[in-house]
Amino acid sequence: MDKPKFFDNLRFVFLISFMFCFSLLLLDYYVSVCDRGMEFLIFHMNGTHHAQRHTMMAEPSNSSSTFNETGDCTEKRIHANQNDVSAIPAAQGEVHKRSNVGVVANPVSRNLDSCSGKYIYVHDLGSRFNEDLVKGCHSLMRWFDMCPYMNNLGLGPKVTEKSKEKVLLKENWYATNQFSLEVIFHNTMKHYKCLTKDSSLASAIYVPYYAGLDVGQYLWGGFNVSTRDASPKELVKWLAQQPEWKRMWGRDHFIVGGRISWDFRRVTDSNDDWGNKLMLLPEAKNMSILLIESAGSKENEFPIPYPTYFHPTKEREIFQWQKKMRNVKRPYLFSFVGAPRPDSNSLSSSIRNEIIKQCQSSRSCRFLNCHDSHHHNNCNDPVQVTKVFQSSVFCIQPPGDSFTRRSTFDSILAGCIPVFFDPNSAYNQYFWHLPKNASSYSVYIPVTDVTQKRVIINERLSRVPRRQVLAMKKEIIRLIPRIIYRYPSSRLETVEDAFDIAVKGILGRIEAIKRDTTKVNDSSS
Repeated sequence: MDKPKFFDNLRFVFLISFMFCFSLLLLDYYVSVCDRGMEFLIFHMNGTHHAQRHTMMAEPSNSSSTFNETGDCTEKRIHANQNDVSAIPAAQGEVHKRSNVGVVANPVSRNLDSCSGKYIYVHDLGSRFNEDLVKGCHSLMRWFDMCPYMNNLGLGPKVTEKSKEKVLLKENWYATNQFSLEVIFHNTMKHYKCLTKDSSLASAIYVPYYAGLDVGQYLWGGFNVSTRDASPKELVKWLAQQPEWKRMWGRDHFIVGGRISWDFRRVTDSNDDWGNKLMLLPEAKNMSILLIESAGSKENEFPIPYPTYFHPTKEREIFQWQKKMRNVKRPYLFSFVGAPRPDSNSLSSSIRNEIIKQCQSSRSCRFLNCHDSHHHNNCNDPVQVTKVFQSSVFCIQPPGDSFTRRSTFDSILAGCIPVFFDPNSAYNQYFWHLPKNASSYSVYIPVTDVTQKRVIINERLSRVPRRQVLAMKKEIIRLIPRIIYRYPSSRLETVEDAFDIAVKGILGRIEAIKRDTTKVNDSSS
């Protein structure tokens, strides 16, 4: 056997094998870098539009090949026709819109867009619907001047604590009015990280109409219904003429109203009837409306928290406040901040009067009387109100002029466990922001048990096991970020505030509408 020839052949085999293996390694690296292969993704319309505009740079109706500038990788994308859109008028109750189904070869590029599915487009309304209302703040409320509360982007005057008790933190406390929500929300939306000026990218359309401020100036004083309804009618007429409206006939639009639902639900055209009829207009029925209180089972109403006094700029301020509320001493078993109601025949009056009577007769209750002219200013003082709630384990929250109270959120902010007497005061309202398990953060006593004297509040609360009290207190303090509105120009990176949760909720609501519309179209095709 010729040994030199044998070794030459052996070396040749090893060389070929090495080159083959090396080629496989290079190919594997090439595939991993280019992220080749096909992934089938079904995604919603707005995500698709964004992927088309920012990663394709090509028309979607046909298959196309594009070149990735970050490497020599040719990417193949196949898209279904996404422009097959049909619609019927809103009066018929449905919007028919073709779903968007695409095949994307490079999902990594799409996932880099953290705003996919979160884009919001803000309508540029005439100033009469927002800015002019703020400028005319002297006439917004008949009983007092709202102008101081429009300062600081709607947060109101800054609070400076004069006492040495250190009830509050040093910064970011404001005397915020309970009806300022729409101004605060709009100013916060201006700094939302996923705003877009291209409405075709938007998952939701925000209508910055200060509906509560508008109607509030006409609730007292004998204004006729034509005056009260003028702005709402003009608004919906303008909206219906916009191209964004025709996309889903307003079902992807939302408004924030800083008052309760009944202020916008006047049923008759009698001048003696209350409020305006904004929410009964056909166009408004298509939109989602965020309010401080819902009228009940209205499918387009979504209650969100009243604004409180604390508007932090950073997470650390929230954490500092939570720590303070964990460690604060609470010498009183329960407290009530409020005033009696003169109409003794109404249920809310009788429950309040009985609560005040029981509180004043108990050493374990602290009462801040908002009816007493000597203490009236204290009830409008964030320091005094927070001080009372901080000193108590439980905070009594009966219905007032309506089912809900801003006081509920002031008490949660102070780490005080709310006590409710009607499910509509919280349990049937704030689904996005409060836990489904009501007993995890509150105590419920039926209103008739108190008015008919079947329950003594002091005795009922004294029987709550200490372990349960500690668990509820822990849950209340955990909820604090969810019920506060941050300073409008700031952003929170690691926690969600009431604004973030409301935006997430409305995006989910509109996405669900699109899914339901797709199912209707699929079943009818």
